[in-house]
Amino acid sequence: MPMTPTNPATAQALHPAFRLILPYLRPIERLILDPEISEIMINSPNDVFIEKHGVLERVPDVTISADQLRVAVQNIARSLGDDISEEKPILDSRLPDGSRIAAVLPPCSIQGITLTIRKFNARSFTINDLIRIGTITEEMAAYLQSSILDRKNILISGGTGTGKTTLLNILADFIPDDDRLLVIEDTAEIHIRKPNLVRFEARRQQGPKIPAITIRDLLKASLRHRPERTILGEIRGEEAFDLLQALNTGHSGSLSTIHANSARQALSRLASCVLQSGIELPYKAIKASIADSIHLLVHIERKHAQRRVNEVLAIQSYSPTDDSYHLETVFACNPAHNQQNSQQESNL
Repeated sequence: MPMTPTNPATAQALHPAFRLILPYLRPIERLILDPEISEIMINSPNDVFIEKHGVLERVPDVTISADQLRVAVQNIARSLGDDISEEKPILDSRLPDGSRIAAVLPPCSIQGITLTIRKFNARSFTINDLIRIGTITEEMAAYLQSSILDRKNILISGGTGTGKTTLLNILADFIPDDDRLLVIEDTAEIHIRKPNLVRFEARRQQGPKIPAITIRDLLKASLRHRPERTILGEIRGEEAFDLLQALNTGHSGSLSTIHANSARQALSRLASCVLQSGIELPYKAIKASIADSIHLLVHIERKHAQRRVNEVLAIQSYSPTDDSYHLETVFACNPAHNQQNSQQESNL
């Protein structure tokens, strides 16, 4: 079942966001302006796919020449203050509304120029929307709301396109308005409406004179701005160590996401990210710190265009003796493991 919000956007509402790129991409203009299409993927000049209602499908009647595509990509990069060329064949940029533009030039892209446009979804989902379409149950929603009010640290895991950021945005709505939030992202995708909100965004290196500002830099800086809750868009690497440090020093009630194929795998991924920090800690000490810092794991998956929270785990403790986490399965949609509040151990 597609994730369709209550009030669908119109093509007219989409047009201003894509004003910068439409002049260069007339052959796919109707795809850009179609509010039901969430992503456009040009694998090569005559090989175009879209994602519509969560389903990938080929668009057979769209043709854009290699020369036209190259000029379009170069002009789009310049209009966004970026660059793509033989010396720098990879583009990763975004439009003012948060939509992502990614491109790769040959010879790195073997079949020809590859262009992917992921539209920012300006439509606001609510927890009731997710309940209505079966992404989450009423019981799960009530439990997660209570956990946020109790200032539990929650890590949302899932694969690409499963809806991790959407779920994070919705759960953040449960945070009381009088809490001070600090949101840190690699690329601005989180849109939280709270009165006391600070947003930081990482910056790539721009030429020899403008250095990169990393997520880790921003996490360290954020502690000087009195955050009551830190929301980290995605854990990808060394910043995991600094996040655990912050969570272990009183910054509870935080939210973040991580790429993983299961809630249990998210623990292994998080530990691996901490190791990238270069801080020499025993692996068991890292696991113990994770158990002390993260209270809940929420895993969301997508199967057959249906996004669903299929597991919620509570981390009880970590045992260095047998090198295992003690986990409580709060909710599990897998019938083979659908035992609420069952005690489990995970050797990760």
